[in-house]
Amino acid sequence: MKIGLMSDTHGYLHPQVFKYFDQVDEIWHAGDIGNVALADELEAFKPFRAVYGNIDGQDIRIRYPEHNLFICEGVKVWMTHIGGYPPRYTPALKPHIQKKRPQLFITGHSHILKVIPDPALQLLHINPGACGKQGWHKVKTLVRFELSNGDIKGLEVIELPD
Repeated sequence: MKIGLMSDTHGYLHPQVFKYFDQVDEIWHAGDIGNVALADELEAFKPFRAVYGNIDGQDIRIRYPEHNLFICEGVKVWMTHIGGYPPRYTPALKPHIQKKRPQLFITGHSHILKVIPDPALQLLHINPGACGKQGWHKVKTLVRFELSNGDIKGLEVIELPD
């Protein structure tokens, strides 16, 4: 399964998202979507999973959870907007991560692209950075990867033009 991962759109959907996510099977959004119209556009394009972020209003919060724990292609995934980084996870989540043991822990919020393995918890952390216009980031980023038979592979970072 090919996954297109994004975060922190803040209501702006870069037109090249459709080009870069044309061949993915699902799009995942790690929060701060910004508005329902953006989510509708992505849902109309591909199967879509998302969590709400701290800037998202009640309309988004009703539609998407704060935490999304699921299994995809044999990989246990935990997606949330604010979760920290290995080994400094947010204090409220750390015991739950240790108990639930996801193989893939996805966050947004920081606007900083990071891919960090956590050997202690045997997971891979991915923050796709931000692809919206709001925030201090200078480069808009997306991530693509594949899940297959319990493995995470083929990770690509995409920098969107201004």
